[in-house]
Amino acid sequence: MAERVMFIQLKTGHNTDRGPCWISVVRFSKSWRTAHWHDKTLRRWPGLADANFYDVETFEEYWLSGPHRDRADTRYSNVRPTIDDDARDAYEAFLRGAPLPGREHG
Repeated sequence: MAERVMFIQLKTGHNTDRGPCWISVVRFSKSWRTAHWHDKTLRRWPGLADANFYDVETFEEYWLSGPHRDRADTRYSNVRPTIDDDARDAYEAFLRGAPLPGREHG
């Protein structure tokens, strides 16, 4: 499985871009349609209004994307993510200008 440091935000039950969010390592299936994170299985679903993945057990909706170096990961708020220990070193290096692991060539 491919692993990526990602920005993840819970959308269900929160106003636009106000849900809790994380910078964390996410494992993706070979097809990139399934993500595994925090003991959750998330599936890509392009028809969602403000999210791009949903939890297969709870149907909660999430937004997953690569983190932004300027930390402007949300579109309409300034909510700051919790940085998980598994991603801290790579994320801090990314903020200093290094590429994210697995994204060295774009």
